[in-house]
Amino acid sequence: MNISFTFKNFEPSDHLKSYAEKRFEKVARYVPEAEADLQVNLLVDKFRHKADVILNSDRIHISAYEDSEDMYSTIDLVLDKLEAQLRKMREKMKNRPRQARPNKMVQMNYLSYEDIEHGSAPTIVGTDAYEPKPMSVDEAAMQLDARDNEFLVFLNAETDGVNVIYKRKNGDYGLIDPGN
Repeated sequence: MNISFTFKNFEPSDHLKSYAEKRFEKVARYVPEAEADLQVNLLVDKFRHKADVILNSDRIHISAYEDSEDMYSTIDLVLDKLEAQLRKMREKMKNRPRQARPNKMVQMNYLSYEDIEHGSAPTIVGTDAYEPKPMSVDEAAMQLDARDNEFLVFLNAETDGVNVIYKRKNGDYGLIDPGN
């Protein structure tokens, strides 16, 4: 996380700079992105010490403002406000129902065609259920070549849909995409 300070209408001491840096480094534990920016503006206006903090990242934009009669207490107060906002945002995200992909299980049935000659319908002789792995169409074709199967059911990484790739008689591949 990048922290930048701006001091206006006063010359900060080394102790104040190190104190502010140490205090605002705590915010990094709430923001997982390394490219987050924290802009801290500290200014003195007559007898009021003011702090304005802006946190920007890909998904977060939070600002906090506080003033008091002492710069150290102003830093603490604005940090408390910022942490409270970040905790509240994290709780909202935690309590929000996750919009995960539904669990797409594939069930394959094995049919026996031995009794077709006698007029009866094919019977299921085995069942296999598995969760298809997300992969690209090219990767699925390579997997199909590596295995000695006639087809492969996979989760298309580009469309998030269940697809089937199969070998054609002429050596090419066919793709079945139901478009769900």
